[in-house]
Amino acid sequence: MSGNAAPTRPRQTLWPRAAAVAAATPESRNRYVDFLRAVSIGAVITGHWMVGVLYLVDGRPTVSSLLEYEPWTRWLTWVFQVMPIFFLVGGYSNGVSWKSATRSGKTYGEWLSSRLQRLVGPVLPLLILWAVAGAVAGQFGVPAEMIGTGSQVALIPIWFLAVYVMVVVLVPATYAAWQRFGLASVGLLALLAVADDALFFAAGIHSIGWLNYAFIWVAVHQLGYAWRDGYFEGPRKALGWALVGAVLLAGMVALGPYPVSMVSVPGEEVSNTLPPKLPMLLMGIVQTGLLLSIEAPLRRWLRRRTPWTWTVLVNGMIMTVFLWHLTASSLVIGLALLAGGVGLTLPPGTGVWWAARPVWLLTYAVALIPFALVFGRFERGGRGRPITAWRPVLGAALVCAGLALLALDGVAGGGWFGLRVWVLALPLVGAAVAGVGVGSGE
Repeated sequence: MSGNAAPTRPRQTLWPRAAAVAAATPESRNRYVDFLRAVSIGAVITGHWMVGVLYLVDGRPTVSSLLEYEPWTRWLTWVFQVMPIFFLVGGYSNGVSWKSATRSGKTYGEWLSSRLQRLVGPVLPLLILWAVAGAVAGQFGVPAEMIGTGSQVALIPIWFLAVYVMVVVLVPATYAAWQRFGLASVGLLALLAVADDALFFAAGIHSIGWLNYAFIWVAVHQLGYAWRDGYFEGPRKALGWALVGAVLLAGMVALGPYPVSMVSVPGEEVSNTLPPKLPMLLMGIVQTGLLLSIEAPLRRWLRRRTPWTWTVLVNGMIMTVFLWHLTASSLVIGLALLAGGVGLTLPPGTGVWWAARPVWLLTYAVALIPFALVFGRFERGGRGRPITAWRPVLGAALVCAGLALLALDGVAGGGWFGLRVWVLALPLVGAAVAGVGVGSGE
């Protein structure tokens, strides 16, 4: 959204702007990539808003997960765990972008700085806001534990960004591996993930499990290259991949040691996602096969004006709504607490609790609108500029380290103003090193 757009007239600015962009879309663009990204973000947001439970017990707030109260809901994570789709469409998009950059003579530094502007730029206001909010709350006597928990919950989405940015940094190497070895590049990463899990479970070397953030998510990203090069053309081949992946996934869960839930469940000893394990790779294979088996009819449908304009509209603020959706819901819950705990005394999992879910989801969505309007203007792709490659690479590493640590433990700490100052500084310094600014793109 333009910096000069009037935020009080969203209907007169957002839809016409999206419609204009939609009308100018070249026929060569694969609109299904953008559609999958938009649908996935909706699934992520809905899943996060549903699974988080804050319940007042004897007047005291207790933060938990619906997956604890209702074990049957763990099967629903097989639908709502869509992170593999983001890496799949990322592989497709990054393959197209990197190939175009090399063809036009852009340097790696220029290409990477452009990608980082779009990815990192929108997260900086989020970090600054939570740093200020944490410092102010601490000065008013809010316990550091509460500040840490609240900020950690709100900053959960940035773990994905921490991983994805490093995957983007590796694109020249992974794309070259795809061009030379094809599906063998996926197979090698899968074997490394198998070895990693074996050492994790059989040898008890849990620290090595963190390497699967690279092995598994880069493998799914490689499938995006395969999609771009037409490997999954035709529903029969795509469904074959989905069937094989589903059989293996079901077998792993049935025989163990992998749990049913495809997201972390508080209290469970083993998580399929923290760090990621083989079920995540198989989930990516299943989703790739199923979604690409219906690509042709949906691409035809997306040629229509209305569905494509909606897709453009969502993609135009996709990073903003992803980054801010838990901050919006945290604000709503905070206001409910200040109002005496209204709506927070319903026992989780009961009929009345489920009946209230649509009201809460609608309230969260309404609360997210102002964040989208205010901070959506920072979501702009950069043109990229001549820059020495080491700067965006080093900057990306610093950003990812800071985001990962904040996603794990929030902003509260023992530094100035009760904050984890050096952790908060990492992404800000990294952005400066990489030449990324707040809203400095196109």
